[in-house]
Amino acid sequence: MAKEQLTPMMVQYLNTKDEYPDCILFYRLGDFYEMFFDDAIKASKALEITLTGKDCGMKERAPMCGVPFHSASVYIAKLIDKGYKVAICEQVEDPKTAKGIVKREVIRVVTPGTIIDEALLDEKNNNYLAVICSSAGKFGIAVSDISTGEIYTTEVETNDMVMNEIARYEPREILLDSVTAKETANDIELRFRVIPDERDDEFFSDENGESIILKQFGKQNLSELNISGRYASIKAISAMLRYLEHTQKSGLSYINTLTSYEVNMYMDIDMSTRRNLEITETMRDKAKKGSLLWVLDKTKTSMGARMLKQWVEKPLINPIEINKRLYSVKELADNMMLRDDLGAILAETYDISRIISRLSLATATPRDLVSLKLTLTKLPELEMALSATKSPILSGISKNFDILADVRNLLDTAISDEPPVNIKDGGVIKAGFNEEIDNLRLAMTDGKKWLASLEAEERQATGIAKLKIGYNKVFGYYIEVTKSNIKDVPDTYIRKQTLANCERYITPKLKEVENTILGASEKVISLEGYIFEQVRQSVVLEIERLKRAANIIAVTDTLCSLAEVACRNNYTMPKIEEPGILEITEGRHPVVEKMSADTMFVPNDTKLNTDDDRMIIITGPNMAGKSTYMRQTALITLMAQIGSFVPAKSARIGVVDRIFTRVGASDDISSGQSTFMLEMTEVSNILKNATKNSLIILDEIGRGTSTFDGLSIAWAVVEYIQNKKKIGAKTLFATHYHELTELEERLEGVKNYRIAVKKRGDDITFLRKIVRGGADDSYGIEVAALAGVPHEVITGAKKILKKIENDEITTAGKTDIKEEAPQNQIGFADSTANEIADELRMLDVTTLTPIEAMNTLYKLVNKAKEI
Repeated sequence: MAKEQLTPMMVQYLNTKDEYPDCILFYRLGDFYEMFFDDAIKASKALEITLTGKDCGMKERAPMCGVPFHSASVYIAKLIDKGYKVAICEQVEDPKTAKGIVKREVIRVVTPGTIIDEALLDEKNNNYLAVICSSAGKFGIAVSDISTGEIYTTEVETNDMVMNEIARYEPREILLDSVTAKETANDIELRFRVIPDERDDEFFSDENGESIILKQFGKQNLSELNISGRYASIKAISAMLRYLEHTQKSGLSYINTLTSYEVNMYMDIDMSTRRNLEITETMRDKAKKGSLLWVLDKTKTSMGARMLKQWVEKPLINPIEINKRLYSVKELADNMMLRDDLGAILAETYDISRIISRLSLATATPRDLVSLKLTLTKLPELEMALSATKSPILSGISKNFDILADVRNLLDTAISDEPPVNIKDGGVIKAGFNEEIDNLRLAMTDGKKWLASLEAEERQATGIAKLKIGYNKVFGYYIEVTKSNIKDVPDTYIRKQTLANCERYITPKLKEVENTILGASEKVISLEGYIFEQVRQSVVLEIERLKRAANIIAVTDTLCSLAEVACRNNYTMPKIEEPGILEITEGRHPVVEKMSADTMFVPNDTKLNTDDDRMIIITGPNMAGKSTYMRQTALITLMAQIGSFVPAKSARIGVVDRIFTRVGASDDISSGQSTFMLEMTEVSNILKNATKNSLIILDEIGRGTSTFDGLSIAWAVVEYIQNKKKIGAKTLFATHYHELTELEERLEGVKNYRIAVKKRGDDITFLRKIVRGGADDSYGIEVAALAGVPHEVITGAKKILKKIENDEITTAGKTDIKEEAPQNQIGFADSTANEIADELRMLDVTTLTPIEAMNTLYKLVNKAKEI
């Protein structure tokens, strides 16, 4: 459209919009953020608000919609959730003093990965932005949470490794270069439900990349940041810093630490394993409840909750570091009073990690500073509580503990204890901190008293009894004297106006009072804003110290949470061994045990190593507990390596480099993969990447194809994994192919185990116990009966099975079964009798209370009377 036809304001809007074509522009007009043209059409639909129009100098009115500025965060959140970016354009000069159209600028761009507004963030989860690019044959990954100022970087070599690293962080926004986008964009969108933002080569330019990084982190060379020669990482980090500068429009000084790591510094957990073990969320509904993190999280602070999740996502592989955590958890678990004291202190702290970022980005409110002050007031108590600790991490924290007394005192003396959210509402600066503000406030409340007092003083000084002080908009305050008293007016009075019967004067003192009274409200708000900004900048200078305090709170809270969980759930401290050993006595599944608190969980032992007990082949019926047993072994190992106590009587855990699982599968319709293809893809990944120090969990390999093909594949997989020259890893292998039990006699290091089953006639009871030996029956029909398959079908299945066993049905599929005479039609009485029999068969009398037993019996008797 021709801009010369438009009003000046609309020209300003379009010029700004041209700079942010991929954003919805929130354009500040008075008390509203307005949107125009295409932005208005999109936003009105997304936000379900009324679309109106505005005269813009053209024949047709410009489409327009708007939202109140004071509640803008709610609308921004909705737009972000729907995949939009929002550019916030504010008035940057006072409309009262502006000549012509008010100057406006974009002060911030809000995207899914750059949210800093507390109302839009999940307090217990990080909000990550990821940048991924390729260079020198590697993928560089940079991940940042700007709400806490964290940046992590690493380099990987394959697409699968890229996906696994993304799975650690689950970023809400992902930026890719063109090369990476071609190879990973589709998989990222499919697996993480995030549409990657592909950027051009200029965005990832190597030009000035090194200098950008060194300037941001205040270093002289890249070796100080541990990224020298890591070209892919350097490219990703510099691109991220450019993007953050583009979106935040203000200082990023609080982002002053960079964590560079190798992927082999942590246990490697691929996407499939994270999903199967339900580490941070459940498979079915993506909920935290029912996950391992749900069991472990008893944190008191948001900072602790986020750190705990990071520990769970990144289990350690260094035995020294693992033991540091374990001994710290042990000290807290053994000292309930210390744990309770720390919990009470932590519960009264606030999320200063995110307050720090808002302070740095100049978006902090006065109440943020009060929350910071209240947290700092708890530091002396925290220091005292930790002073007597002896474990590695806790005692290390207590040394050189900085209680930030200077920052606390500044906030205590400067900021009101109960300030408003908005600085412009006044009352932010505490009385006594600034004399001018105190005088202005006094003027706002005592102005009339001052004038009355001044009037009395002047009457007494001049002897003019009828002297009075008045006010008009032209001259302001004045002293009025009647004509008859003009002779008594002092020479210090300055004439301002002559009227028919009086003269009006001013004095320096009166003008001083006038200046104090008039505009006191505006002046005090302006001055409070200035003082608040000075205080904010003073606090920002101490960011490094504040970050250390935040880390102390987070680490202490995380360790306390693990200790609390250990005590509540009767966990034990594992012994961390060199790779190769995995011995668990009376192990339990941490989540299943918690979710089934009203029933007794049956514990089981596990013995694995890289010699005679490399592989356990587990047979037994479905629903008997094979999967639970295998998962609990993997989870106990993972828990030990994050530094947690474990649900077992005792445990010796040899550090594992990776955990692999192939547990269950369902057709991946969205990607066009069948159950069998997905299963084989996961198996292929395991066989290519597992080492002798890995832990492998395999459940029902080969189910998705014909029996003979499936058995052949499962057999070959067992042979390959158990071979020390190939892998030789510790492995749990559950199967329905009973033929695989023969491998114990054929292959070194293979042992057979089964789920114990108690059978009484046609009824079976799963004992949930793992015992030596192979299963002698699949109990498939019995399991079908337990699942509620109609009795008539169960009876028919038993007959067919008997004929198969008697070779009456050949392998070619031909049958000698004679068609049985049709049975008489089942009557109502037969149906009712079958229902009663089924209910009795399914009844577990050991779980019934006396009153429940009586009610059940009463119901069955009444049903029997109907026959």
